[in-house]
Amino acid sequence: MNYASVGVLALILHLIINKEVMKRRKDRSGTRTMTLYRQFLYSVLGYYITDIIWGVLYELRIIPLVYADTVLYFTLMVLTAVLWVRFVIEYLDEKSRFGRFLKGIGWATFFFTVMHLVINFFIPALFVFENGEYHALAGRYTTLTLQIILYLLTSAYTFYVASKSEGKVRIHNLAVGFTCLSMEVLIVFQILYPLIPFYAMGCLIETCIIHAYIEQDKRMDLEIERRENELANKEKERYNLIASSLASDYEAIYYINIETGGYREFSKSTKYESMNVPMDGEDFYAETMDNVLRYVHPDDKKFALSLYSRDVMLKNLDDRNSYSYKYRVMVNGEPRYFMFTIMLAQDMKHFILCEKDIQDEVTAETIFMENQKHQATFRQIAESLASNYDEIYYVDINDNSYVGYETNNLYGMLEVKRSGDDFFEESRINIPKVVLKSDRERLLGVLDKDHLLSTMENKKQYSVDYRLMVDGKSHHVRMSIRKSSDMSHFIIGVENIDNEVKKERAHLRALNTERELARRDELTGTKNKTAYAELEKSVQGNIENGMDYLPFGIVVCDVNGLKKINDGEGHKAGDEYLKASAKLLCDIFDHSPVFRIGGDEFVVFLRGDDYEARNKLMDDIRKKVRDNQANGSGPVIAVGMSEYDPETDDLVSDIFERADSIMYTDKQNLKGIK
Repeated sequence: MNYASVGVLALILHLIINKEVMKRRKDRSGTRTMTLYRQFLYSVLGYYITDIIWGVLYELRIIPLVYADTVLYFTLMVLTAVLWVRFVIEYLDEKSRFGRFLKGIGWATFFFTVMHLVINFFIPALFVFENGEYHALAGRYTTLTLQIILYLLTSAYTFYVASKSEGKVRIHNLAVGFTCLSMEVLIVFQILYPLIPFYAMGCLIETCIIHAYIEQDKRMDLEIERRENELANKEKERYNLIASSLASDYEAIYYINIETGGYREFSKSTKYESMNVPMDGEDFYAETMDNVLRYVHPDDKKFALSLYSRDVMLKNLDDRNSYSYKYRVMVNGEPRYFMFTIMLAQDMKHFILCEKDIQDEVTAETIFMENQKHQATFRQIAESLASNYDEIYYVDINDNSYVGYETNNLYGMLEVKRSGDDFFEESRINIPKVVLKSDRERLLGVLDKDHLLSTMENKKQYSVDYRLMVDGKSHHVRMSIRKSSDMSHFIIGVENIDNEVKKERAHLRALNTERELARRDELTGTKNKTAYAELEKSVQGNIENGMDYLPFGIVVCDVNGLKKINDGEGHKAGDEYLKASAKLLCDIFDHSPVFRIGGDEFVVFLRGDDYEARNKLMDDIRKKVRDNQANGSGPVIAVGMSEYDPETDDLVSDIFERADSIMYTDKQNLKGIK
C-alpha cells in the first residue's frame, strides 16, 4: 500500500489547490490558456486515480484488473504530457512553427503508446505480468524516453522565450521551464524504479508551481481591483444616482467596462422580468450575444449580433458622442421595437447603453403613414409629378378611366379633356388630329393597353419621342410611362423637348464636318467602322432605355473575289473593285447609311423608305450581283438581312449575327456550294 499512499496524498493536494480552477466552466478572463490548463488538471486527476488503483490492485495481486488499469495508466500518463505541452505553448502565446512541431511530437508519442498498448494484448511490448509480478519491457522505456525528449524540447523552448521576455512574464516563463526540467528528471527515476510513483510526484510539482503563480497573480489582481474600487467608489455612487434617475425614462441603462466587459444594469421596467436579465454581470459582450440569440426577433438577429463587440462599439463612436439603432425584441412572446443608444462615459473607460421600448411610437407612426397614404388624391399624385412634366395622365389599368393635369398650355388652342372614361380609345381618336403623320402609327402602337402591360412587366419606365402639329408647326415631345406603386395605374407624363432637340441639332451641325471626316472611309467614301460602332451604341442605348426605337434592319455584305484580284491584278485594281462595290450598295440603298467595317465587309443600316421597301431592295441587289457574276464584270457581293423585333430583340449584335449568318449562306450559294 506504500505505492498507493503517495498517489492518495498527491490526489488530495491536487483537489485542494486546484478546486476553484477545476470547477469553473469559464475563468474571468475567458482565455483559451486557462481552458487548456483545466484540461491538463483533469487528465492529472485521472492519472492519480489510476495510479492509486494500480497500487491497491497490485498489492492484492488481482492481475486481470491490474492489467486493465495499467493500460489506462499508460494512456493517461502520455495524455497528461501532451496536454501539458499544449498548455505551455498556449501560455507562451508564441504562434511559431516550433510550437506546432512540439504539439505534433506530443500527439505522435500519444498514438505510439496507444498502438503499443494494443499490440501488448497479443505480444508483450510495454509490460508483462509473470507469476503475479510486474515486469517492464522495451516499449515502456521507449515511451518514457519519448516523453523525456518532449519535456526537454519544451523546456528549451520555454527558456528561449523567457530570454526575450521581461519582468514578471520572464519569471513565470523560467518557472515553467524549470518545471519541465524537474519532470524530465523524475521520468528518468521512473524508468529506473518502475514501482515507485516518481511520475505522480512530477505532476504534483507541476501543478503546485503553476498554482502558486496563478494565486500570486490573482492576489495582485484583487489588490489592484480593491484599490481601483476605493478610488472609483464615489464616482460609481454618482453614476448610480444619475443612472437611476435616467432609468425612469428607459427600460434599462447599462454601465459597461470597455476592457473587461463587466457591467451594472439599472432598470425600473417590469417588461424584462420574463427575460431574466441580471442586474450585474462579468461579460456584457458574451451575455448580450446570448440574449440576442434567445430574445431578438429571428429576422433581426443577424443585424443585432453584429453590434455587440468592443471593437465595433468603439468604431461606431469615432468622431461622435453617441449613436443609435433599433430592432425587435420578443417580450412575453410578442415582438416589440426597442431603440438602443450607446455613448462613452466621461472617463472614456465605460460605455453607457440606454434601451427604450418604442413600439408605441412605431405603431403610431405606421398608422399615421397609412392614413396619409389613404388620404392621397389623384390631384396630389399628379401635382407631385407635374413639376417634371407639362401634362400628366393618371390612367386606371382596370377600367381605362383617367384624370389629366396640365401645368403648361402645350397644345395652344387645342381642347384637351381633363378626365374621361377610356384613355386608350380617346388616344386613338385624338392622335391622328395632333400628331405628325409619320409618327402616328408608332405612337398608336405604344398607347395600346396590351402592349404597355407586356412592356412594363420588366421595365420601370418606358419612353417614346414623337412630334405634334401645333399651329402648322411641328413640336418635339417625349412621353414617359410608368406604373404606380400599387401597380393599379399607369402614370403617363408628357414633356416638351422641342428646345432640347433644336439645341442638339445645332450642336450636331457645328460638329458635322469634323465628325464626318473622322467617320468617313477614305477609299470608298462610305462611313467607317467607328461610325458604325457609334450608331450601334446609340441604338442599343435607346433599346435599353425602353424607347420604342424606329423600325430598322441590318444588311451584312461581303465582297467576293477581292483577294483573287489583289493577288492577280494588284492592289490598285482591288481598290477600284471595292469602290465599285461601295457604289453599288449606295445606289441600291440610297436612303440608308452604308458602312465599311472591314477590308471586304460592308453593313447597311436600313431605315425609313429603304426599310419599308427592304424586300424589294434585297431582290434588286441579288439580281444585280447574279447579272455581274454571269457577265464576268462588276462587283459580286454576298448579302444577308435581318430586322429588329421589339418583342424579342434586346441586343443590336443579335440582329447583326442573324444577318451575317444569312449572308454566309448567300456567299456559299454564289460560290456554287449548296
